[in-house]
Amino acid sequence: GRVGAGLRVLDASWYPPKERNARQEFKERHIPGASFFDIEECRDKSSPYDFMLPSESHFADYVGRLGVSNDTHVVVYDGDEVGTFYAPRAWWMFRAFGHKEVSVLNGGFKNWVKEGHPVTAEVSQPTPAVFKARLNRALVKTFEEMVQNVSTLKFQVVDSRPEGRFRGTELDQGLESGHMPGAVNIPFHSFLSETGHEKSIEEIQEIFREKKVDLSKPLTATCRKGVTACQIALAAFLCGKRDVAVYDGSWSEWFHRAPPHYKVSEAKRSKG
Repeated sequence: GRVGAGLRVLDASWYPPKERNARQEFKERHIPGASFFDIEECRDKSSPYDFMLPSESHFADYVGRLGVSNDTHVVVYDGDEVGTFYAPRAWWMFRAFGHKEVSVLNGGFKNWVKEGHPVTAEVSQPTPAVFKARLNRALVKTFEEMVQNVSTLKFQVVDSRPEGRFRGTELDQGLESGHMPGAVNIPFHSFLSETGHEKSIEEIQEIFREKKVDLSKPLTATCRKGVTACQIALAAFLCGKRDVAVYDGSWSEWFHRAPPHYKVSEAKRSKG
């Protein structure tokens, strides 16, 4: 059946090509009425870095074709085994382009199926809509702003990558790893329960407190390519902090552009 104009459900799944095919899985089964939000299409294809934000007009055209207007409530999900992986990136993109009514399906598609909710292979054609995008610069950080912050410390930086990659002891898809000076590490899965649901607000607040991250002060999230960083923004959002910025280029860009002394790595120290 047709989903009401007031609500659009989007499957924002992405997987490493050798492992799973997100578009194919969507065709086989998805939440009834959902459309596929392709993170490979809705990005800046001219950038050397993965998944960078598209222009306002590219985003507006793309989501308009998916039937999303400025009045639509958007719910995003993905089918990742951990519960939620790429959906927060789509959630943050909508917010970065000025859309407030956007939610992430708690527990993801994995739990939707496990709880016995309906799925379908029927692909519905949404009625195209007009979406006007306005980039909210407060929610996005550039390389220049991140470099400046190393000395000014105007905002806290939380890195959502696994500990080994943050510390520099483990390669990341062939890229040497490490972190920015002053960054705090909170691996994104810290915020997810064993079932793949978001932890409670109390538990999330405790995680930030343990890492001495002050949610009353400015905060920017970073990761490898600007995806799991959005889980930090989502976790803080659930605690009432709506202004977490994401460093879109993240480590992919930082590794290639930052001066050597701005790349903190334990692997380097042990060699020295």
